[in-house]
Order: sequence, then C-alpha cells, then structure tokens
Amino acid sequence: MIQNSRALIAICILVIFANCKPIKESVNIPELIDRPIVFDENRKQLTLEYLENRYGIQQESPTIEPKMIVLHWTVIPTLEESFEAFNPSVLPNWRPDIKGVSGLNVSSQFIVDRDGAIYQLLPETTMARHVIGLNHCAIGIENVGGTDALPLTEAQLKSNIALVKYLANKYVIDYLIGHYEYTLFENHPLWLEKDKGYRTKKTDPGEDFMYKVRQATKNLNFEPLPKPITP
Repeated sequence: MIQNSRALIAICILVIFANCKPIKESVNIPELIDRPIVFDENRKQLTLEYLENRYGIQQESPTIEPKMIVLHWTVIPTLEESFEAFNPSVLPNWRPDIKGVSGLNVSSQFIVDRDGAIYQLLPETTMARHVIGLNHCAIGIENVGGTDALPLTEAQLKSNIALVKYLANKYVIDYLIGHYEYTLFENHPLWLEKDKGYRTKKTDPGEDFMYKVRQATKNLNFEPLPKPITP
C-alpha cells in the first residue's frame, strides 16, 4: 500500500511539472525613462491604416504581439534631435523615399542615448514604423549616433544587452536582428509587406555591434536567422 501511494504521488508530481511552463531566467530590470512621443488620434489612424494597407491586418487598436527585437542606429548626433525626428505623427517631407508608402512617421519603442540611458517612446505593444515588413511583430531599439564620427558606445552596448534580456524575459521573442538583416525574412511567415518594390538598404547597427549583443545574449536561444534568398 505504501509503495502504491508513493508511486501515485510520483506520477502526480510528474503530471504537474509536465503541464507547467518553464520559469524564465531572472533578469535585472534596466532603468527605463518614460519619454513618450506624440501618439494622438492622427498617429493612431495612420498606424491602423499602415497595418491594413501594408500587412492586411484589420484591427481597432494599433497593437502588436512582439516576436522580434530589431536594433538600429539613428545616424543623428544627439538624443534631442533624434527625439524630435520621431515625435511628430506625420512623416516629414525630407523622407520622400518612404513617404509615398505611408504618411506615418518613423519611430521606435525605445531609444538609447550615448551615455547608455534608455528612453521609452512608446509602449512595447504599440506598433512603431521602424522596419519594413515586420513592424506588426517587432520591438525597435534605436541608438543615438552610428556615424564614423560618432560610433555606438560601450555604454549603449551594455544597455542594449540589458534591454534585450529584459524584453526576452517579458515576451516570447523568437528573433533578435540588426536592421540590416531585415530582408532575410522575405518569404518567412512573419513577413507581411505586400509591395515587392518597397525596400531600403540598411547597415545599422553594424555587424560588430550585433555580434557583441548576440554573444552576450546567446543563452536566450533566439531562433537562427533565415538563410539568404539565392537568385
């Protein structure tokens, strides 16, 4: 009788653990400075139109389910200038290369200053226009600078690593990519851009920066990137 009871207890324990989700790794929560960009009714409507026109997604709220983190650089020298570039709802006239596609201004959920300070511009689950084809599932992290004169800093690297770990612990994130890698997702199920001619060539945030972030977050076991499409 005792042996049978012990066996029954053991089976119950196995069943309980089999139905439990794995506990995520405990991570330090980085300090996030709230600095929201304008998200008025105009921006909301432009975002909803972008989701419908570019991706065929019709919904009442401009929300996303994050599956990916995309790292960027602004190629703008200061935080203030970078913020002012993202803040308006409507894309400025000096971006004719993408304005014909949508009047929605570019933005990102986060921006990291050169001293490593992390500013949150939008809620993580609100869509931002920062990567062609994938905005519907991607959290963007912008980094101030990125030119030869102002390369990304060690402080920015540390903050990106901390932020990636934090977001991967909070959401089911499958992919971590640099902006320059976004076209690898053409023909991937996550890719929803309808216009085959709408592409821009990107180099941010640099291969060396991406390598260092990936090395520091390899224990998160992100999915490997899709293979390049061969002609």
